[in-house]
Amino acid sequence: MSTLLPTLRQLRFLVALADHGTFSRAAEVSHVTQPSLSAAIKELEGILNATLVERSARGAALTPAGEAAVARARVVLTEAEDLVHAARAAGQPLTGPFRLGVIPTIAPFLLPRTLPDLRRRFPALELFLREDLTHRLVDALKDRRLDAAVIALPYEADGLETRVLMADEFLFAAPPDHPLSQVDRLTTGMLTGVQLLLLEDGHCLRDHALTVCAASPERRGAGRSDFAATSLHTLIQMVRSGLGATLLPRMAVDAGLADQMDLTIRPFDPPVVGREIGLVWRKGSARADESRTLADAIRKELAG
Repeated sequence: MSTLLPTLRQLRFLVALADHGTFSRAAEVSHVTQPSLSAAIKELEGILNATLVERSARGAALTPAGEAAVARARVVLTEAEDLVHAARAAGQPLTGPFRLGVIPTIAPFLLPRTLPDLRRRFPALELFLREDLTHRLVDALKDRRLDAAVIALPYEADGLETRVLMADEFLFAAPPDHPLSQVDRLTTGMLTGVQLLLLEDGHCLRDHALTVCAASPERRGAGRSDFAATSLHTLIQMVRSGLGATLLPRMAVDAGLADQMDLTIRPFDPPVVGREIGLVWRKGSARADESRTLADAIRKELAG
């Protein structure tokens, strides 16, 4: 006698309930009626012989068995999606939905430059973009909520494959009256004791900037603890207001971040590669070949 197994439909409903907290909202996003969704969850509980959801007037709360079931349901649903994507990719790569994450210090400068070409080359590709901090994107990759992500390297993370897209040079930015704005040949050694304005903790660009300074802010005064920007656009406005100097990625400067700001923008001599831009994906992912194809396409466009 064969074992009765849950259906993908039932698992989708369970995940929707976990994500949205109420039967009504889960039914709405699942495009079914609330009684239909509730009945499917009941059927799933019968198949698993376990209570998955505690129902109350305030909503629905998962039991420990429900939490465990949701975790496994996410894996099953992603594996099913991977099966579909792998079959499609065998005939035509980069077809259908592709979930791509990008960090905030790259997204505004990379995407406008590369998306038009990607749309031309892969007209059947449906990119779903998510902008977030690196550690959250890596967690989403490992949880199979993303197919790939564009992040700044180096970044230590197990279970990921990486393809470098480009090297991104650091440039010095300061008001014209800043002492280092008057220097003809700027070296990183001149940053000793200079209080740089940096992004807030959590942005990998901050860590890369501190690495260039070759010291922690406590020992060398590299970063001001009383100022921390949430974005490069905010950071450049702080510098423009005369609050200090900073390091900017060339990618952002080339995209026009500092245009019309009346700032001194200078390269270091010798040039300083502050970070590498890379595409990362899960090892063993069914979309690994497509990720490599996407990386090659982006890298070609950036090189051109």
